[in-house]
Amino acid sequence: MKLLRRLRFFFAVVFSVFSAGSAYAHPHVWVTMETEVELGDSKEIIGFRHKWTFDETYTSFAVEGLDANGDGLYSEEELKPLAKTNVEALKEFEYFTFPFIGDKKVAVKEPVDYRMEYKDKLLTLSFTVPLVTPVPYEKIKDFSLAVYDPEMYVSLTFNEKTPVRIVSAKPVACTAHVRDGSSQLGDNIDLSGDIALQTADRITIACKS
Repeated sequence: MKLLRRLRFFFAVVFSVFSAGSAYAHPHVWVTMETEVELGDSKEIIGFRHKWTFDETYTSFAVEGLDANGDGLYSEEELKPLAKTNVEALKEFEYFTFPFIGDKKVAVKEPVDYRMEYKDKLLTLSFTVPLVTPVPYEKIKDFSLAVYDPEMYVSLTFNEKTPVRIVSAKPVACTAHVRDGSSQLGDNIDLSGDIALQTADRITIACKS
């Protein structure tokens, strides 16, 4: 329980402190991410499988005291409480997962299949975020997904080699792309709006008819 309280305090600091001035926040945690867009039997979007690798500084803090058997390793079993705490802490922020059809946000469910692994001094959190209502195939052309921290305390950057891919129950002629959010910097930013969303990278999908 002491560990969980310490981790919840850490997340409270990272995600909430100075939230009123979030537009001027600086990242405290750095995450490299990969995302799979999951399609169902009718080629509809049903959810997203995230894989987030945390920076070494956060990893060092987070794993402190978790080596229960003292073997110098961190098993998936030993990391279960940390995975649960991460997911619970992200609930208030909609799991940093913001899908849209046009300008309309699509609701997400609580994550499933979450777990953590430790490798090469880095922690990786994997979890799946299902959609409340799937995005029909015919609306995929208007779909986009932004994965970002609204408070701008966590920097989330797509892995350059394998940023996003489509996982489908049936073969589809669709490809996923990442639209660079930095292109919005400068005169295109509406300072009265959600700056974090405006500058976030966006996943889009193009399908052949």
